[in-house]
Amino acid sequence: MKLGFFSPLPPSPSGVADYSAALLRAMRALGPVRINQPGDIDLYHIGNNQLHRPIYERALARPGIVVLHDAVLQHFFLGSLDREAYIHEFVHNYGEWSRDFAGDLWHTRARSAADPRYFDYPMLKRIAETSRAVIVHNPAARRIVTLHAPGARVVEIPHLFDPPRGQSVVDALRFRAQLGLKPRTLVVSVFGHLREAKRLPIVLRAMRQAWDAGAGAVLLVAGEFVSRDLERAVAPLLRDPRILRTGHLPEPDFWRFAAITDVCVNLRHPAAGETSGIAIRLMGIGKAVACTTGDEIDRIPETACLRIDPGVAEQEMLSNMIRWLACDRQCAEEIGRRAARHIAAHHAPESVAQKFWDEIRVHS
Repeated sequence: MKLGFFSPLPPSPSGVADYSAALLRAMRALGPVRINQPGDIDLYHIGNNQLHRPIYERALARPGIVVLHDAVLQHFFLGSLDREAYIHEFVHNYGEWSRDFAGDLWHTRARSAADPRYFDYPMLKRIAETSRAVIVHNPAARRIVTLHAPGARVVEIPHLFDPPRGQSVVDALRFRAQLGLKPRTLVVSVFGHLREAKRLPIVLRAMRQAWDAGAGAVLLVAGEFVSRDLERAVAPLLRDPRILRTGHLPEPDFWRFAAITDVCVNLRHPAAGETSGIAIRLMGIGKAVACTTGDEIDRIPETACLRIDPGVAEQEMLSNMIRWLACDRQCAEEIGRRAARHIAAHHAPESVAQKFWDEIRVHS
């Protein structure tokens, strides 16, 4: 049996592309796979951006197994449909009562990156009902898909962790020194595409609170802005000399900066039911990661991940966490060790690839 594997792949600047490349290597070790060509059964990787438009259309035309990397496709439809088609798709998902509401959402779509209403209506019904199975990475995504298509087969498979190669502690210490960082300075990092849901203004204000309280820490902000409005809003705050700023990091550079990180802040609110590949990567190499509390991280032990509640307490919780770990680096290191053990036990490429093949063979 040959598998058709449809996904963006590097050099596409996409977390799904990086994930798919790693999964592809692991799956090819267990069976024949054809890249972006039909097989006896096809595996489609679907995300919430226009890179996935031809893959989504093909998944409807020739149903197979869908890997849903984002359990909210609202922004995908806002970017790919005109007004009438968007309203039609919305009504297909939620019924005739929602027609006027869909028109309102279309009219105010400029706010869609941060407005919770757009995340409350993921628009998954068509792809979930059409596909032979839907693979997700966490309980939040499973719940969202099932609400849209109660009869769908939804399978939860852990997000894959593909370890870096050739990075050593000595390299990390040397790189810290090159950047002018003291050995005991806490490096707090934000990686990835910078959009409103990543809560960067909250992170910047929490860091300022921690600095005002005497925390010995620096902030690394690595990634390109998706939102120009967000970029303009935070520009004055990014001028602080205690902030290291980089754009998109190619793979080797990403791992260099990940290696010097002590705490990765990976907040997501409103959430889209996604499992963060960045969080899995940083946890996999033994780093403490702060995530937004929610079902998306329900499988991660509480002792292996820092949880920050969304809402009014978000900034204060994050600031207190940074101050605590700046004073107690051993706690950050212990959380990272526990994270690495969890990832090694549940997210290894060979194990994840086997679970994919097991599900594929159910449908052969």
